[in-house]
Amino acid sequence: MKIDNDTVDKIAHLARLEYTTHEAKEEIKKDLNNMLGFIDKLNELDTSNIEPLIYMSEEVNVLREDDVKQEITHAEALKNAPQKDSDYFKVPKVIEKA
Repeated sequence: MKIDNDTVDKIAHLARLEYTTHEAKEEIKKDLNNMLGFIDKLNELDTSNIEPLIYMSEEVNVLREDDVKQEITHAEALKNAPQKDSDYFKVPKVIEKA
């Protein structure tokens, strides 16, 4: 599989990336094609007798109990807010309709 300009444009749109020059677009296309070439190289290996790797190490996760603690009161949290109303933090709107 080869990456073409249309694919680069679609990926850039999905990732909300912009490139400023044609050279930048070509560099992205070159890098993506290099990644695919590396994956193709890995596909050449015979892995039929290899067990799937489930964990990267022999370590076992030690999980603690989820204990609910009231470390800070509602009023104390709001005291540090740059903008607030009686019960909530006020934050600037960051989502716009397209």
